[in-house]
Amino acid sequence: MSARDIITATSAKTGDIGASFYFAPETVARGKELGLDGFRFYFLGRGGVLGDVDAAVIHAAFGYFSPGLLDKMWTSAKERLDPRQAAREYIACAHNHGRARLEGVAGLDAYVEAAGAVIAAADDSALTLFAGLRAEPVPGDAPAAAFHQAMVLRELRGSAHLVAVTAVGLPSLVAHMIKRPNDVATFGWPDDAHTLTDDDRERHARAEEITDSMLEAPYSVLSADQGAALIAGVEAMHAALSA
Repeated sequence: MSARDIITATSAKTGDIGASFYFAPETVARGKELGLDGFRFYFLGRGGVLGDVDAAVIHAAFGYFSPGLLDKMWTSAKERLDPRQAAREYIACAHNHGRARLEGVAGLDAYVEAAGAVIAAADDSALTLFAGLRAEPVPGDAPAAAFHQAMVLRELRGSAHLVAVTAVGLPSLVAHMIKRPNDVATFGWPDDAHTLTDDDRERHARAEEITDSMLEAPYSVLSADQGAALIAGVEAMHAALSA
């Protein structure tokens, strides 16, 4: 199985896994205990690995969101809680989500090993959000560690894709409208912010191809057994989280 085969088999479900805790009831409840609503906890918790920076820096790392919405959420959130503390709390919510939902799932240790090999092999140049999360410690227990590594792999692809979108000259707003047409307003944009064209869609397809190409090198370090373990782990976690 080639690196590209592994990427194709795992990317979409890894994205689902890594985001599954974002607005889970327990995550939102912890945010409220810290003085943050769910949306502000998302921005400050996810972006807080980059430290106490201006909203423009977070927009550069996130993309897709309206700069006005991001500025409002980030700036008001960090007035209530230090971004680094928010990141630690948010990551703890991710770990607890993994412990609650993945306990007893088979193959997690092998998945953690394989995912760790990919993460270690990735060049983080220009992949800011991935680099920030990769620097955070991986917990020692398998359910939390597996969820953590899936979250890091999600940021790896997301950061690479943002680079690829920029490389083909496609504004992240337009990429977002193609990928998530029902979430335009949620990301702070008017529904008629842009009229999609065939050229937009062609550029987006090129960006997806570039993203896969960027990820081939780190995924190529996997042995056949590790590749199989990564795929099996993703399938098992996705099934457990979807039950």
